[in-house]
Amino acid sequence: MPSSPLIAPSLLSADFARLAEEAQRVADADWLHFDVMDAHFVPNLTFGLPVMQAVRAASPVPLDCHLMIEDPARWAPGYAEAGARNVTVHAEACADPRAVARDLRAAGALAGLAVKPGTPLEGYLDVLPEFDTLLIMTVEPGFGGQEFIAETLPKVRRARELVDTGHLTLFVEVDGGINADTIEQAAAAGADVFVAGSAVYGADDPARAIAALRAQAAAARQG
Repeated sequence: MPSSPLIAPSLLSADFARLAEEAQRVADADWLHFDVMDAHFVPNLTFGLPVMQAVRAASPVPLDCHLMIEDPARWAPGYAEAGARNVTVHAEACADPRAVARDLRAAGALAGLAVKPGTPLEGYLDVLPEFDTLLIMTVEPGFGGQEFIAETLPKVRRARELVDTGHLTLFVEVDGGINADTIEQAAAAGADVFVAGSAVYGADDPARAIAALRAQAAAARQG
């Protein structure tokens, strides 16, 4: 477990006309969450590799790329090669998750595996040792601004248990509806990394919002 919770503001909630400035507004964050949607795996279209490269050049913090796309084996390594710190693909889209993880690591990134709210962890326990991050979606992927699904928390607890008992070595990340009202639940369940969109970018002072979320998560983790 990291010494302190990691806060990853989601660029999906930023001003798309000012992405470089918006990246710099969250310099106090740990990661910058970059959502890639292809309008096939999810019913929305956002950013691609050229935008990611431009944002990386402007961002003061590492990029956490979440690929909500079909055929991640083909496209994911490019994001790692372009300098993303962490590249996460969806379990539901991967024919061979192990191969994708190996390719991402070989390209220099941490390898992440994401699961939708309705996807059980049990079917992926054998492949998770190949990954550095487990992203548990706490909303349905595809749109920002959704309400946190508390029913996903047992998966967070299960992942934390596997990490704490030494069966896995990875970050436990949560994404969806994370704000001042929900971050303590996710942290108490065992999450390490918290993706927050409007809770950061919708605040008058993003730096203060990041600090407050980190403090809430740290207090909840300590019980």
